[in-house]
Amino acid sequence: MDLMKSMAVSASGLKAQSARMRVISENIANAQSVAVSAGADPYRRKIITFANELDKATGANTVTVKSVDEDSSAFNKRYDPGHPAANSAGYVVMPNVNSLIEMMDMRQAQRSYEANLNTIESAKQMMMRTVSLLQNQ
Repeated sequence: MDLMKSMAVSASGLKAQSARMRVISENIANAQSVAVSAGADPYRRKIITFANELDKATGANTVTVKSVDEDSSAFNKRYDPGHPAANSAGYVVMPNVNSLIEMMDMRQAQRSYEANLNTIESAKQMMMRTVSLLQNQ
């Protein structure tokens, strides 16, 4: 039944967006996490990627988490000569996390999650109406 396929696709979307929100939350939580000592690297932002996968049971194309990789962009630097992790020039290497970008990504993941929930709810209501119509005949 096509409604079951749509629910399977939306369920995979829920799972993928949930994983995305977890990664984004980890990035936000570590946005100010500096290295323990001078010369060491601080927290590195993580990026999640998705892949299309055929669900052989339903024949539907679903989404899965392909990988969670580290962002290779440059770290930020903050001048704080009194900090234990400051280098000889007085700069502390900060994570490459931009909280504004993370919040925008979180909002997008949240909307995608809600859209998948709405799709599942609509499919469920359509199935219930179909069953009700069939019972009344």
